Amino acid sequence: MVIRIVRITLRPEAVEDFLVLFDAAAPKIRAFDGCRHLELWRETGLAHVMTSYSHWTQPIALDRYRQSVLFKETWAKAKPLFGARPEATSWHVLRTVEP
Repeated sequence: MVIRIVRITLRPEAVEDFLVLFDAAAPKIRAFDGCRHLELWRETGLAHVMTSYSHWTQPIALDRYRQSVLFKETWAKAKPLFGARPEATSWHVLRTVEP
């Protein structure tokens, strides 16, 4: 599994537009082959800083999404709302600890 974390700094006046865009795109992203989980977080005390958190079955699934029309169209709409360049990282689960 691959966990993708993207920190997104928005222009403060663009927050609501971004949330509308996310809410419209999220069900399509979540339904994309290989996506197993999707969340949007807001940084405490910074209403214009968000983080998307997603789980992908394997790196190729994430790569297919990033090359898809869905990604390209969504990114084109989101990009003008950014106040800074997004910071993306991908993680592989090394160990899971159960209670």
